[in-house]
Amino acid sequence: MNLEDLSSVSALQALSKLLSSPEEEEDDLDQVSYPSSAVGALSPGNIGPAKKEESKVNPPNHTENRKDIWDPEEVPEGLEFDDMWDPREQPEYDIIFKQQVGAEDVFLGMTRKDPSTACCEDLLVKIKLPGTKTSDVALDIHEKILDLRTPKHKLLLHLPHPVDSKTGKASFITETETLEVVLTMKREFDFINFF
Repeated sequence: MNLEDLSSVSALQALSKLLSSPEEEEDDLDQVSYPSSAVGALSPGNIGPAKKEESKVNPPNHTENRKDIWDPEEVPEGLEFDDMWDPREQPEYDIIFKQQVGAEDVFLGMTRKDPSTACCEDLLVKIKLPGTKTSDVALDIHEKILDLRTPKHKLLLHLPHPVDSKTGKASFITETETLEVVLTMKREFDFINFF
């Protein structure tokens, strides 16, 4: 048997009959047989039983007569804080990962910490706010969002990791006019973050 015999229409139909079950063979009688000149119309998708149209089922949490344009799950987190028409400028900022290390980590390597961000516990966000007083700063921290407002600046920052919004610390350094916010990350317990 050569390769040309395997690619003929009759060979594909015979292969289809071998792969189909006896119940499906009864359904095959309703199918249209392909003429021998329709070799170009056949593809691997034609092997096996005919596919029936699947009915689309609405997810159980959706109601059909809702007037909402989208579901709350479809709206990105933090969009309620964003105001694209706000003319205030976005300040410069840096996100720095911090980890707490001791002598047992640096010299002995007892806790298996390395310099990667996977071993970091805290996020340090440095925000440069030139011409701003401490009393003008409004800071709001959520699990994945940092929202900062001053009379001259606006910053809506999506954080790279979820943080504990209740244990953060902020300090304003007047010499450099920089706000430093330290946030503890919520990390999954693994062999590195076991505390």
